[in-house]
Amino acid sequence: MKLEHVLAGFLPDSRGHDGLVLAELLSAQAGARLSVATIQPPPWSTPGPGRADESAWRAYLLEQVEAGFEEARKRVGEHAAFVSHFHRGSGRGLVEVAREIGADVIVIGSGPRGAKARISLGSTADQLLHASPVPVLLTPKGYAENPPARIERLTVAYRRAPSCDAALAVAAATAVTLAVPLRLVTLVVGASRARIEQDMLEGLRAQAMTDLERAASSRRPEVAVETLEGRNVAQAMGGTDWLDGELIVLASSGSGPLRRVFLGDTSVKIIRAAPRPVLVLPRQPSGSRQTVTK
Repeated sequence: MKLEHVLAGFLPDSRGHDGLVLAELLSAQAGARLSVATIQPPPWSTPGPGRADESAWRAYLLEQVEAGFEEARKRVGEHAAFVSHFHRGSGRGLVEVAREIGADVIVIGSGPRGAKARISLGSTADQLLHASPVPVLLTPKGYAENPPARIERLTVAYRRAPSCDAALAVAAATAVTLAVPLRLVTLVVGASRARIEQDMLEGLRAQAMTDLERAASSRRPEVAVETLEGRNVAQAMGGTDWLDGELIVLASSGSGPLRRVFLGDTSVKIIRAAPRPVLVLPRQPSGSRQTVTK
């Protein structure tokens, strides 16, 4: 996974600022460019509100966008690029912008519903999580109110499968780029006293080290392994400590299209229970090798 260009989807509200703060944090730590995009519905082909003609309505929309960008500049300064794009679907519009500018990751805030410090999947996230060709980073509600000073660790939700092994290589390269340690957690759900054999943990650690070696670098991140147990996903996710600057990494479903984000039911449950931002990776070809790019 490259981290040379970060794209933040932005609206001038608390959700937009949540995603913007995380996008700035990520871009600064990776030494990447930052672009901020607002997606607006296309101008009406017939007179719009107040009987304004199409050109006047378009000018009004652009004025609203620029007012929002002024808010964004107060947080990120002038070093970011600002993009306005018209599309009927905000998520699909962000995908188009990402392709046009060559963005490596799309960052958005939580949907309008849901609890503070949790992620709610709105229409924008739904479109991105079924079609994006680049990773999607989802930000919990209220993240901008007390953001961490830096990203501190990547935690991969891991299960032994080709799709997860490929995603692990991507996560390892990303951990090197960000100069943070890497942790693997496996969720054991549905049994009150699940028994996990030691060789399973040994296998996870060996696989992690193999993929880290493939992400060849003079500085490899540390690897920790944990199993999280509970009656359901939410309870299991609450069974460990999360750093303030943690990012949770999810692989796309192995049944989805290659190089596209596509989630299964368990991944959706993890996102909704996650207390930290979640980075969803597109499905990678099995056995793909990742290089560290900064």
